[in-house]
Amino acid sequence: MYTTGKVPDFDNLLELGLKNISKAHWNLSTKKLSEISIANSMGEISSTGALSINTGKFTGRSPKDRFIVKDDITEKVVWWGDINIPFNSNNFDQLYKKSIDYLQNKEIYVRDVYACSLKPFQLNIRVINEYPWSNHFVSNMFNEPKDEELKAFIPEWHLINIPGFDADPSTDGTRKSNFSIINFSKKIILIGGTGYTGEIKKGIFSVLNFILPHQKNTLSMHCSANLGKEGDTAVFFGLSGTGKTTLSADPDRYLIGDDEHGWDEDTVFNFEGGCYAKCIDLSKEKEPEIWDAIKEGAILENVIFKNNSNEVDFKDSSITENTRVSYPLDFIKNTANGAMGSNIKNIFLLTADAFGVLPPISKLDKGQAMFHFISGYTAKVAGTEEGINEPLVTFSACFGAPFLPLHPTKYAEMLGDKIESSESNVWLINTGWTKGPYGEGERMKLAYTRAMIMAALNNELESVKYIKHPIFGLNMPKTCPNVPDITLNPRETWVDKKSYDNKALFLAKQFNDNFKSFKDYASEEILNAAPITSFD
Repeated sequence: MYTTGKVPDFDNLLELGLKNISKAHWNLSTKKLSEISIANSMGEISSTGALSINTGKFTGRSPKDRFIVKDDITEKVVWWGDINIPFNSNNFDQLYKKSIDYLQNKEIYVRDVYACSLKPFQLNIRVINEYPWSNHFVSNMFNEPKDEELKAFIPEWHLINIPGFDADPSTDGTRKSNFSIINFSKKIILIGGTGYTGEIKKGIFSVLNFILPHQKNTLSMHCSANLGKEGDTAVFFGLSGTGKTTLSADPDRYLIGDDEHGWDEDTVFNFEGGCYAKCIDLSKEKEPEIWDAIKEGAILENVIFKNNSNEVDFKDSSITENTRVSYPLDFIKNTANGAMGSNIKNIFLLTADAFGVLPPISKLDKGQAMFHFISGYTAKVAGTEEGINEPLVTFSACFGAPFLPLHPTKYAEMLGDKIESSESNVWLINTGWTKGPYGEGERMKLAYTRAMIMAALNNELESVKYIKHPIFGLNMPKTCPNVPDITLNPRETWVDKKSYDNKALFLAKQFNDNFKSFKDYASEEILNAAPITSFD
């Protein structure tokens, strides 16, 4: 075996069982990895210089094929069920050996990175990839040690990523041929049978969602965050498609990160060193920061070029609606120094309500904040997933249930304490529909959403009058700079007020039905924040 790149560590590879690797490429530059990908017909260069690749059969995560090894560390702590599916430790050992055997006599791509920008929480990770573009993705998405730090780098965790290896469900204990398995005892993440790079990113996120709250009493969050020029920090929770990345990339504020963060005492810190943005329907006018980041060093996933060119057609979803781009954090012009911020003043819970019911902005008290955080509501619309022909109510606890190894109330309690200690304002932002539901109304204008968020950040909503939503009890401002007054009250935007009331009651029932599984864990303050389901 011989290596290319910086700081080969033969002993570590041998300890992992990798004894007969033909070549180990170690910490190569993204330029070199891009060249290798193209030379092996694994990608093309777009007109902007970004590498364009196809992730193969899987263009999104496969949550039913994500497992956690059930052992002494996890058995009594993990929130077991449909989200955290237990995996037998003996099956893991067997599958691990088969995975390592698969890599024998192959070239591999090794990268040393770390998660968490705040030094006391830094997690050193050695990632071993089968494909060069997967290693390029790791470079884009995580923090890279400096040359002098690499010489003393000791990995605490290992992630082994082998898209070309398929498991045998009949003997390996998996559901299908693809898998993503976390072993907290051995500190290994094993991913196979899928080339979708998001599995790498979310595997590490899931590990941090266990370590930080359970072992370090620090809140981990599925959110974006930015920092104002006056030193105030804002965080944005939201599921995919709600605007988390778009709204945090603000030219007038410094980006801390677009997806995953921790909150320790008074500091919010980024887990990652890059961004992973959806780019379906991307345009320079709507999202200039993301648009400008798609250049040499970025990776486009599953996009289509326009006819006879290498220019991306961002409207083309023929491969998937989940087209993506990854790029280092510093590809965004305004980034926060050290990827962290303190003085948390505003928390935004983002939802894309396709029923046109929720207000575009409302101010929440602590109980409401906890209720909506635990609920984690948004709505999927027709075309986003196979089989969805009308708006589908979607709840994901803490706006990130698929990545939470612990019970959601653990994260919610920690957030409640943070809201209280920081005296933060909490806002519910509906980036979804107005003037009616999906198919009848229209999507909230991004310019209005930006104006409402800016008004909240600038304390311009502190002195305005508020009215309560009759069903959800949310405090809605009557006025907001640069937003028509009528837009702020969703009922007033509907022609048929009775239809609005019926749709609002329908959605309220969905909220309350979903919350039944959390009722036994919730305080009276949280329970009192539930919407009413009738006017009787």
